[in-house]
Amino acid sequence: MAAEDEYEGGRDRLAEKMDELDEQLAEQRAEALRAGLADYDLDEEDAALLAGLSLAEGGVEFLPALPVVAIVGRPNVGKSALVNRILGRREAVVEDTPGVTRDRVTYKAEWNDRRFSLVDTGGWEPDAKGIDRSVAAQAEVAIDLADLVLFVVDAMVGATSTDEHVVKLLRKSGKPVFLVANKIDDTRQEPEAAALWNLGLGEPYPTSAVHGRGVADLLDAVLEKLPEVSAVAKHEIGGPRRVAILGRPNVGKSSLLNKAAGEERVVVNDLAGTTRDPVDEVVELGGKLWRLVDTAGIRRRVHLQQGADFYASLRTSAALEKAEVAVVVLDVSEPLSEQDVRIIDLVLESGRALVLAFNKWDRLSDIDLENQDRRRYLEREIEQDLAHVAWAPRVNISAKTGRHLDKLVPALETALENWDRRIPTGKFNAFISELVAEHPHPLRGGKQPRILFGTQASTRPPTFVLFTTGFLDPGYRRFIQRRLRELYEFEGTPIVINMRVRERRQR
Repeated sequence: MAAEDEYEGGRDRLAEKMDELDEQLAEQRAEALRAGLADYDLDEEDAALLAGLSLAEGGVEFLPALPVVAIVGRPNVGKSALVNRILGRREAVVEDTPGVTRDRVTYKAEWNDRRFSLVDTGGWEPDAKGIDRSVAAQAEVAIDLADLVLFVVDAMVGATSTDEHVVKLLRKSGKPVFLVANKIDDTRQEPEAAALWNLGLGEPYPTSAVHGRGVADLLDAVLEKLPEVSAVAKHEIGGPRRVAILGRPNVGKSSLLNKAAGEERVVVNDLAGTTRDPVDEVVELGGKLWRLVDTAGIRRRVHLQQGADFYASLRTSAALEKAEVAVVVLDVSEPLSEQDVRIIDLVLESGRALVLAFNKWDRLSDIDLENQDRRRYLEREIEQDLAHVAWAPRVNISAKTGRHLDKLVPALETALENWDRRIPTGKFNAFISELVAEHPHPLRGGKQPRILFGTQASTRPPTFVLFTTGFLDPGYRRFIQRRLRELYEFEGTPIVINMRVRERRQR
């Protein structure tokens, strides 16, 4: 039997029991459960989490935007190897071929208990003729998005004219820059790094991204200069809510923005991918102000000589970092593609609220039999390919004619409200204990993991932590998630459930 089906569990009385809940009594019970955790081995992070629970239960949390570090440099100087070294895992594609492309460009990194976003710009190879211009343009985008820049130079090759071109830009930006003299594998090669002083960017940091040599010292120095909160991706509180408009090329993102703004603000062209930069616009919709970010379409692959598209995916990543809710625009006149699903997964990974806008709906007129077929297939595609986001509000629109654009506002408001939703600790623990009583976790190897205590650690998205005596099956975790959605209003937001397996203290 598939893990997902294991916990269907038939009808239960969970909803009725939660309706009858005495909230004061539930809080007292939760307090007793929390006190019981004293018998278990907890770490500092657990203690901080539990201490924070008594604070502002109903308050909205605005997590500060993580500072952004961008890595720039010519192709094949070791940027991706440095990304992997900093992350401590193999995430970025590393090959001897310069400019190997990949989809993701922003990663979450951590060093000495400080978290930051890492932007890897090593994703494409500019054509040899325009290398100076292309690398400089790439650096420009990165500088624009970053609080601090790591400029990687191949110390064994020395500074090239391209490197000098980028140096001018870096100096002009006024942002902190660290000169990384890469490929210094041992002390004998260190004089090669010293030669890079003449670039005028201060002290070169001799490193070997492949072997890890010097990277710790570099990161220690970076953290001293890195702000606690990003100045480029800052989350203003109380301003218009920030909406990223995402979708693959030519699905109608710019038309949607223009229609919402009531004027031609973005160039609309039949040529896919004509929009390159996100255009931040404050528009009025449904009597409210919204800040819309129109991002360039994400392509399946960023091919060689397509630097502009690589910047587009960089920008999209940055837009998602700044946004609170994403509207993913899907073209109903074409079959749902792998790309569409990948963009939705990018939103889920970022933890943003989500609304699905099915565009070009006017093409599916009832009169046309061919379109009726397309409509039937579309429903099947949604059922199959978008089952994992069945909780996202769906709006059928026509960006060109403006049809049903007014329905976008309630969908956005619902998604954002639920993204901020908090369930009191008493209520959440009552939900967990009733659920487990009606649908116990199956025995695994003669043992049954117990849930000791549960709490909502944060909002945006709603994130829950379960303290348990053993690992819960993924299928059981999904079951908890599903019942949580069915009982409480979480339409339009992802829900995260984390586990902390803790052992009883030895007497």
